[in-house]
Amino acid sequence: MTIDPEKNVPESNLEPAAASDSAKVNGNSAHPCAAGQQGAPVPAHENAPVPEEEISTAPPIVFDDAPEQREEHVILEPEEEDVSPQIDPGYSSLQSFLSVIVIALFVITFVVQAFQIPSESMERTLLIGDYLLVDKVHFGSTTGPLSHLLPYRDIRRGDIVVFHYPIDPTQHFVKRVIGIPGDHIRVVDKNVYVNEVYAPESYVIHKTPNYEPFRDNFPVENDYTGQEDRKWRGSMRQYLNHGELVVPPGEYFVMGDNRDLSLDSRYWGFVPRDNIVGRPLVIYLSLREGREPHPYAADNPSFGSGSVLAHVWQFARWDRMFHLVR
Repeated sequence: MTIDPEKNVPESNLEPAAASDSAKVNGNSAHPCAAGQQGAPVPAHENAPVPEEEISTAPPIVFDDAPEQREEHVILEPEEEDVSPQIDPGYSSLQSFLSVIVIALFVITFVVQAFQIPSESMERTLLIGDYLLVDKVHFGSTTGPLSHLLPYRDIRRGDIVVFHYPIDPTQHFVKRVIGIPGDHIRVVDKNVYVNEVYAPESYVIHKTPNYEPFRDNFPVENDYTGQEDRKWRGSMRQYLNHGELVVPPGEYFVMGDNRDLSLDSRYWGFVPRDNIVGRPLVIYLSLREGREPHPYAADNPSFGSGSVLAHVWQFARWDRMFHLVR
């Protein structure tokens, strides 16, 4: 039987049960306080013992002072399905590769290009085995709308230029500009005079002691060496004026720094402005003469990348690496 203290039960119904239960708990005699103080009857349910099995099974009373929280019902809208087309990873890689090629072609075409020096005509400035980056922007047009924004300037005397060889435009030559349009050029005993003024050239070297009239006293009309271009030998006379060679408009007279071993404008004529590609900017690699990377290294399986790197490491001229060309 479970006792609920909150139910009102008549006293007449509780007294006999209280006396009987009290007697069972305390023995044969009833407790003197069972009748209450001053003869007042005590409700039996206040002192009635609770059976142990009912105490162990009664649920605990939890007092929760926290305010009652209302459960909110949120209606979630269904997510929209992504219907955008999925890009194939292979296509993305191909697109990136093509972008790199386009950028490289743009740079090579308009900005910078790599060249190798194959001859000794520009020694000591440029040596055989030097690998150059050529600035193709520096000598851009100075009359266009962007001429004030880009680093363009006219070609000057003393500039080193890379150009398409006028006799065979598929070849690239590198020489130093000696005369610009309108200049009068003359060589006397290996010394250069421009507009009748001696031009000091600290960069020039002479390796041969022998004397050649056409090479060392230019221009001359008779003492040919056999190395001259036939067409140039026939047309050179029209540019002579009192023993001096007059550079025509839009063209340049160029010579090599290794003056005795250079086939230059003395032998084949002027360089048109349109043939000039740019100026050498920096030497990014230099290998000692005859030590260029093996031409079949890319196709020969026995020539691994390690062999090429070891070859470069062993024969590189480290003091010329990243040397600015002047």
